[in-house]
Amino acid sequence: MHVPDGFINTPVSAAAGVAAAAAVAVSLRGARRELDERTAPLAGLVAAFIFAVQMLNFPVAAGTSGHLLGGALAAILVGPYTGVLCVSVVLLMQGILFADGGLTALGVNISVMGVVTVVVAYAIFRGLLKVLPTTRRSVTAAAFAGALLSVPAAATAFTAIYALGGTTDVALGKVFTAMVGVHVLIGIGEAAITAATVGAVIAVRPDLVHGARGLAAPLKLRVGGELVDAPAAAAAPAPAAARSTRKVWATGLVTALALAGFVSFYASASPDGLEKVAADKGIDQKVEEHAAADSPLADYSVKDVDDARLSGGLAGVIGVGATVAVGSGIFWTVRRRRTDEPAAAEPSAA
Repeated sequence: MHVPDGFINTPVSAAAGVAAAAAVAVSLRGARRELDERTAPLAGLVAAFIFAVQMLNFPVAAGTSGHLLGGALAAILVGPYTGVLCVSVVLLMQGILFADGGLTALGVNISVMGVVTVVVAYAIFRGLLKVLPTTRRSVTAAAFAGALLSVPAAATAFTAIYALGGTTDVALGKVFTAMVGVHVLIGIGEAAITAATVGAVIAVRPDLVHGARGLAAPLKLRVGGELVDAPAAAAAPAPAAARSTRKVWATGLVTALALAGFVSFYASASPDGLEKVAADKGIDQKVEEHAAADSPLADYSVKDVDDARLSGGLAGVIGVGATVAVGSGIFWTVRRRRTDEPAAAEPSAA
C-alpha cells in the first residue's frame, strides 16, 4: 500500500507529513517507557523482519497481490509507540534506498501504514485480551483479529486522504469499495503472518512479547499451609545471562536475511492492492517519477547485476542490514535517553 508521489496533492501531503512527524515525536517519548536493555535491540530486529516480509507479496485475487503492513506485528511484539517507529524506519529505508513509496508521500505512508495500523490493531488486541482467558492462545487469537482489521482500516484511511487531496477525479465510492474489498483479503494474510510470528516468539520467549507480559503469573510460596505472593527478591527474574536475547536476535536476523535474500525471489509479481485499484480506477493518472528512481537499489534490485535472482537477493540482504542498523541505532538512543534522564534529575532533587 505504498502511496507514490502524485496520488495526493501537495497541501494534503504536507499536512499528512506534519501529522506523521507529530506521531513520530509522540512515539519517541512513549518508546522510552517500552524499551529496556533486552527489547531495544529486538525492536531494530522487528523493523528488519517487517522489511523482509514486505518483500514477500502473496496472491489474494486474480492479478492482485498483497504484503504485510506490519503495524499490528510491531505493536504486539515491542509496544505501540515503538511499533510506530519500527514501521516508520521501514518506510524511510524503502523510500530512500529502493524508491518504494513517494518521498513527498512519506507522511501519508507513515500515517496510513504506521499510525493507523498500530492504533487500530493494538486497540482491538487489548480489548479482546480483557474478555478472553489469560492464555497464550488468547494472545495469538487477539493478534490475528487486530491484524486482520488493521488492514482495511488503513485502506479506509487512504480513501479519506484521497477524498481530501486526490489528484484525479474518480468517484470516492468506487475508490472506497475497491480499496476496502481487496484489503480485507490482504488482511487475512496479514493476520496469518502476525499470529504465526507472535505465536512462535511466545512459544520460546513470552517475556519478549510486549502484548503477552501479563501472562506471567506471580510467584507463590506456601507459608503455614497457605499460598502467598513471594517477596520481590524471591520473584526476581532470572540472571541476565540466563535470559539473554542473543539466540532470539540471531535466529530472527537469519530468518529475515533468508526471507529477503532468497524467498523473496518467489514472491508474487502481481501488483499489490493499491497498485491494482489505482490502475483499474484511474487514480494513478498523475503519478510522478520517484526522486530516487536512479538509486542503485531502486525496485529492489542491484544496479549492473544482471542475474535477477542474485540482484534481488542482494538488494534484500542490503535492505535488511540497513534497516536493522538504523533501527537499532534509533532504539538504543531512545533507550539511553530513558536511562540518562533520572541521573540528570538527581542533582536538582538534592
